[in-house]
Amino acid sequence: MVADFRRRFWVSLVLTVPVLALSPLIQRVLGFEQALAFPGDGYVLFALSCVVFFYGGWPFLTGLFGEIGSRRPGMMTLIALAISVAFFYSSAVVFGLSGKVFFWELVTLIDIMLLGHWIEMKSVMGASGALEALVRLLPATAHRLGAGDAVEEVPITDLKPGDRVLVRPGEKVPTDGMIVKGRSSFNEAMLTGESRPVEKGEGQEAVGGSANGEGAVTLEVRKTGDQTYLSQVIDMVRQAQETRSRTQDLANRAALWLTYIALSAGGATLVFWLAAGRGFEFSLERMVTVMVITCPHALGLAVPLVVAVSTRLTAQNGLLIRDRAAFERARNLQAVLFDKTGTLTEGRFGVAEVVALAELGEEAVLAWAAGLESQSQHPIAQGMVRGAEERGVAPKPVEAFRSLTGQGAEATIEGRSVRVVSPGYLREHGLSVDDGAVRKLAEEGNTVVYLLLDDRPVGAIALADVVRPESYEAVSRLKAMGIQCMMVTGDAAPVAKSVAAKLGLDDYFAEVLPHQKVEKVREVKARSLTVAMIGDGVNDAPALVESDLGIAIGAGTEVAIESADVVLVRSDPRDVFAILALSRATYGKMIQNLLWATGYNAFAIPLAAGVAITWGILLTPAFGAALMSLSTVIVAINAKLLERARRLVASTGESSARPAAATGGAAA
Repeated sequence: MVADFRRRFWVSLVLTVPVLALSPLIQRVLGFEQALAFPGDGYVLFALSCVVFFYGGWPFLTGLFGEIGSRRPGMMTLIALAISVAFFYSSAVVFGLSGKVFFWELVTLIDIMLLGHWIEMKSVMGASGALEALVRLLPATAHRLGAGDAVEEVPITDLKPGDRVLVRPGEKVPTDGMIVKGRSSFNEAMLTGESRPVEKGEGQEAVGGSANGEGAVTLEVRKTGDQTYLSQVIDMVRQAQETRSRTQDLANRAALWLTYIALSAGGATLVFWLAAGRGFEFSLERMVTVMVITCPHALGLAVPLVVAVSTRLTAQNGLLIRDRAAFERARNLQAVLFDKTGTLTEGRFGVAEVVALAELGEEAVLAWAAGLESQSQHPIAQGMVRGAEERGVAPKPVEAFRSLTGQGAEATIEGRSVRVVSPGYLREHGLSVDDGAVRKLAEEGNTVVYLLLDDRPVGAIALADVVRPESYEAVSRLKAMGIQCMMVTGDAAPVAKSVAAKLGLDDYFAEVLPHQKVEKVREVKARSLTVAMIGDGVNDAPALVESDLGIAIGAGTEVAIESADVVLVRSDPRDVFAILALSRATYGKMIQNLLWATGYNAFAIPLAAGVAITWGILLTPAFGAALMSLSTVIVAINAKLLERARRLVASTGESSARPAAATGGAAA
């Protein structure tokens, strides 16, 4: 439909040029009546207008019959009536009826209607994109083990419960299964929201779609097809999309009333003047003037033009609107539910604190540990190296690096044995660390690893998912708007509590599985709150769709973007404030345009009908068309003024109190 409206618009626009050049009114205004006059020019004008009417106006003509058949006259009915009256009356004038032609009004009306509907069609969100992106999370093939552990590459559709598959380092798990051999860490952030890689070994289940870490594992297939975890998420997205409600387009409501007004006023005008003894030509001209002055140029542009302006402005500033109706509803938001990982936080580990347990200082502890971890690609190791760089600590040179699967790593540095290990390694080797600061860091949900020099614990390093500096401002500004800020995460309760305290959130939900995220959205909505969900993971997709407004962080997965109503390209949570403020301004402009596009008829229609004829005021059809065009210009100018609202939002963001980010939870 988008391609069809685009094609019809360009063809009609090209034909509009000669129609304007041959129209008597345009020729008089421009002063070249004689220059373009030639025998039969009226018939050429009619032929060109006929093509535009039937080709460009075809969607509206067919829409007329569809709306009448469903007994719900609306926008299509009014457009079809307007262009039909203009076309058939003008055609009658060409073939002998006394009067004036309205071909230029006809073709420009069709052009603008086609442009408006083209814009509207491009903004319609399709449901299939999100589901396709979910499916693409799974690999197309799997390494199935046959007799003698021979590896055979097969499509995942060929897998059956009981099959054994090999998952190599860095590969995605093809389907849900039990680990029967090997041990590795699995990144399930895109599925469960858990930011930390999950260590799993024999007897534990791996989830299809999760990314395998550094070790090779053998899985026994337990679930396939629609039984898998990811398939259940797909079903939830589909169901939520099928059941979500849509607000009725305000323009259609106004068009419904304008249809009744146009029909009633036009018919009443014709009957009145005939009954008053006026001739048929005068009476028909009065009726045509009423119909022309009620032409929905302004109404057709009232909403699509504001949408086009707001979409352009937001796109230039990294805010992409995908669902117009949901974006309009954002003005009434009362609560915002943030996903944690990748939204309020960066989704990567950073060094939260360093504790020296022996004679070494904190910088020395970090230098030894970062030197060792500089040889590893593990997320915790990379976070430690980044932490050293941010603190200006130079890692020490490494020799003989070796990974300790599931427990840490070891190497030789400056002739000494160096290990960075997990608490499990300490327990396994009978080592203990009794330090109040370390216990407190662990209780707050940080990942704590230990530095061993020559098998002696000399330091502890706490790592945590890094809170975005912008998150402090985002929460502060939203709360200033009277909006409750909440967080939902698959992380453990201590982690969630720590982040919520830092940001000053009103509420938080921890250890939440994907289907529970949808339930949490419903729970917040049950508090009689209009809620927006902000997230970036596959686990967020059903909740994004279920919420009143789904906002995706642009750096997130494709499925989250496809499931959202608005996408924040910059991954900056402060843009949530900009979206809400712009939604209010956009809705205000829509209402203003709709009121003007329909309200001016209260003044213009009576004049067009001839109520002021006793005072010598009688609108001609041409003047009525000019008045209608003026209404369109006013609507366009008012939509353009939306840019002021966007500049206000931008200036508000620039002047926002940045110390909030620096002072953390206290400022928030």
